[in-house]
Amino acid sequence: MLLIPPPSQKNMYNKVITLTEFILKEERKFKKATGSFTLLLTQIENASKIIASHIKKTGLVDIIGRTGSKNVYQEDVQKLDEFSNALFVDMITESGQTYAVCSEELEKPVFVKKNSGKYSVFLDPLDGSSNIDSGITMGSIFSIYHKSTNLQQPGEKQVSAGYILYGPSVMFVYTAGARVNGFTLDPSIGAFILSHPNIQIPSKGRFYTLNEGYWELYDQPLKNYLSSLKKASKPYKTRYAASMVADIHRILFQGGIFLYPSNKKKPQGKLRLMYEVNPLSFLVKKAGGLAITNGRDPLKIKPLSLNQRVPIVLGSRKEVKKYLQFAC
Repeated sequence: MLLIPPPSQKNMYNKVITLTEFILKEERKFKKATGSFTLLLTQIENASKIIASHIKKTGLVDIIGRTGSKNVYQEDVQKLDEFSNALFVDMITESGQTYAVCSEELEKPVFVKKNSGKYSVFLDPLDGSSNIDSGITMGSIFSIYHKSTNLQQPGEKQVSAGYILYGPSVMFVYTAGARVNGFTLDPSIGAFILSHPNIQIPSKGRFYTLNEGYWELYDQPLKNYLSSLKKASKPYKTRYAASMVADIHRILFQGGIFLYPSNKKKPQGKLRLMYEVNPLSFLVKKAGGLAITNGRDPLKIKPLSLNQRVPIVLGSRKEVKKYLQFAC
């Protein structure tokens, strides 16, 4: 009879690190840390768990569908959009750690009355909300800066940035300026568990993400670049989820390039610098990738307004450099 030896004591237990534990350990590395950042990030974490729960119930409760109103950008507002926005803003302001909260869904920043908080937070509460009724992956994007009376700070001054992915699994991916780490929600214990430490985007990839429905509106250099991808000996594959979080998440792990360029109808681009471009560019660069807007680093742009829009190209380092050969 074949005897199978029992597992060694070393292999009987794998250390599980929760997001909260991880943040606390990181905080101890800074002698002047007060716990303020930890409390703020924990509130963002808690809000994301509640939103994830509601997204899973969208076919069971009357929270899906449009409200009949439009947001400040004249885009249709979905009920879940409103819920996510209100929840994030309430929980972040109640943390007592913020000076101001700016949301893509709000016309004006929300200033905390006491003005005692150390941070300003920028939010896209529910990216890809047009996918709500279709049950396709969505996400939330956040960006954190040190308190400043001028909220229009360049992206290079971000303290932290990240996103929460609401898909087959719920993931919390963020950087505090050093490495990019990913945490997966374990529903059995209700906690995010470190699942992807030190994420590094592949230097190249065979995927490109772009809304090719705008082909006729794109300029010739971009068309030439896209044609080169299609005519390569191993043609690139296109992937487009209509959710920036979902598209960037895939590229972060599989490599490739994300493009949301300007076109004849939107010469300034569509995506918001403060709410989408800065946080995800910051994260992609910290993971070893590149980000470009009009030939320059988006993180060095001094915003002209909180609602400024810019074109953006980001992803694997070699793929972005290949794009620049056509664009410049």
